[in-house]
Amino acid sequence: MSAFNIVRFRVKRGRQEEFIAAHREAKADFPGMRRSSLVKTGDRTFCLIGEWDEMNNIVAARDGMIAILDGMRDMLEDLGGGLGVTDPVSGEAIVEITSS
Repeated sequence: MSAFNIVRFRVKRGRQEEFIAAHREAKADFPGMRRSSLVKTGDRTFCLIGEWDEMNNIVAARDGMIAILDGMRDMLEDLGGGLGVTDPVSGEAIVEITSS
């Protein structure tokens, strides 16, 4: 089964278009990455969802993903609760649900 990584962000006021543009321009050519989508979840909140062939691909790409994030950190607000500017999670899919 595939694996996914999800990262939650809150963008500083007035920086949303810059944040979206940075994702459009990002070079995320990582082995095993099937696709990635930036999802607007609220006024200034977003999630990035990546689908991968397997969990090992996510682990191998972490340094590269952090390097991309480093170019955007100044656009982000602290999420609070000790999280910093991102709330990342990842794991292997255990059930895949398809429409019939």
